[in-house]
Amino acid sequence: MPAVSAQTHTILPADSNQALGLAKYALDFMWREPSQGGGDPDAGVLDRTEMFHTDACLCGISALALGTNAPTLLRQEALGYTVMAGGSGTCGPIGAARRHGATVFGSSILVQPEKAIVANSAAVREWDSNGTNFGYNPELGHTAGEFGHNDFYPVAVAAAQMMGVDGKFAVKGMVLLDEIRGRLAEVFSLKTYKVDHVVHGAIASAATFGAMLKATPEQIESAIGMVVAHYIPFRAIRAGKQLSDSKGASAAISTEAAVLATKRSMAGFLGPRDIFRNPEAIFRIFEGPGQMFQKVGSGKANTDKAYASPFELVLGRAGSDFAVMGMHFKLGLYEHQSAGALQGLIDLLNKNPRLLDDAGGNKIKKIEVTAYEPAFGIIGDPAKRDPKTRQSADHSMLYLVCTKLRKALELRQSRNGSGPGTLGFKELMLLPDDFSGEAIHHRVTRSLMEKMTFAHGGEEYDRRYPDGIPTSIAVTDDTGNRHDSGLVMYPGGHARNTTADLKGILNHKWTRLGELAVGDGGAAAARNLTARYSGMARKNAADVADLNDFTLSVRGKFE
Repeated sequence: MPAVSAQTHTILPADSNQALGLAKYALDFMWREPSQGGGDPDAGVLDRTEMFHTDACLCGISALALGTNAPTLLRQEALGYTVMAGGSGTCGPIGAARRHGATVFGSSILVQPEKAIVANSAAVREWDSNGTNFGYNPELGHTAGEFGHNDFYPVAVAAAQMMGVDGKFAVKGMVLLDEIRGRLAEVFSLKTYKVDHVVHGAIASAATFGAMLKATPEQIESAIGMVVAHYIPFRAIRAGKQLSDSKGASAAISTEAAVLATKRSMAGFLGPRDIFRNPEAIFRIFEGPGQMFQKVGSGKANTDKAYASPFELVLGRAGSDFAVMGMHFKLGLYEHQSAGALQGLIDLLNKNPRLLDDAGGNKIKKIEVTAYEPAFGIIGDPAKRDPKTRQSADHSMLYLVCTKLRKALELRQSRNGSGPGTLGFKELMLLPDDFSGEAIHHRVTRSLMEKMTFAHGGEEYDRRYPDGIPTSIAVTDDTGNRHDSGLVMYPGGHARNTTADLKGILNHKWTRLGELAVGDGGAAAARNLTARYSGMARKNAADVADLNDFTLSVRGKFE
């Protein structure tokens, strides 16, 4: 990592008002010239952010095209909150040049921004196939390891549409949002206290939306205070044997609240200040006071002022050191904790094609996967041995590995047993059809799952996460020979992977997902849809305004 300096980074000390500091940082990032302290991410940062944005949008649009429940419902809800042309909206006196609404995927109708954002963010997240971060920055010792996902780009798009600005400004907002939530994930583990990881994204959404709309620092501070004081979701939404719509829509719902809080602050509502040092808010109430930095009166500490927050924040301003550069892509539909096992399976099958000689998987006697915590706890839950819903199947290590293996068996048979050919994330990509009711109960998949065990690798594996995704997979064949993948640390899609054809695989993913949304248009129409959401920094203001204005082909309700 480049050295932290005032030229490239903003540091918010633990003994400062970090909520106000985030507000000032966000405003400077969006509106100041680089020479005056404004944001100046390099071309590599912008390119990677654009890729994550395209990935998110194709995930969301395909989820709507297949009629998934929460995205469809929230999109319909949003279209009931239209903004009249020339209307003042509810943001207070925000200026005649500003539009007062934003659009949902597949529409040109302006709706209230928080409704556009909740609909689009829910769609983006529905497949659990967009980007992921693990909150890991060892160079600074910031290794809290909180999860997070690239669910929040609709915030930047909505704000850009409201402001009538170009795509470069929108991408800059996306970088800002990822930077704030990514750095918070490095310094504070919400999951340790059973709080849902979307809180970091909600804080970042309030800061970014407010900054892009030119709220004052105090208004943004107030909005962040409201988010933390009023809207803290617990991980109860992710508990249970079979998961619900709340799991996929968690980021969207929290972000809707964050944007509404920002609008209220801009209209004059006063939320709690200095929330990161507040002794009753989640940061200090869970981790206790940080370092004492002052005393007042006769030596008695004033608990509102005498303690710091539990962490320092280091935020990128210029160059290449931004949180998005350490975030990971999913090369299909799967919980990212399974990526090491999926890569190991691909590697193992390419080295041992005989395992695929029988269509029913009878050349395979036993499958053993070994991984780390939290992967073992999240996708190794005994309830996940028998998933009955898509939301549970895509969080089942057994189901994901055995479905990819089934696809490999089918591909081998389609090639008439003439050899496995190339097996990779393109050829074996997990797609929505692999999580239909029929697929979840597929006879071959279920028979393979019966042969599979999933074990915790202990300290040897745990200490390597979240630097990598330490996983190994071994398959014993029908003759008793054991084939081992060895330890997989950086599977395809991981930020530290240097071998995968990332752009090629992602383009394949986007085309396959796009085909679901373009009716009979096929691959060519899917590539045009991909182009609509790619290269945002090159789009003018009219392109941004019309970004979501296309005909969405809905195939019916996902079963």
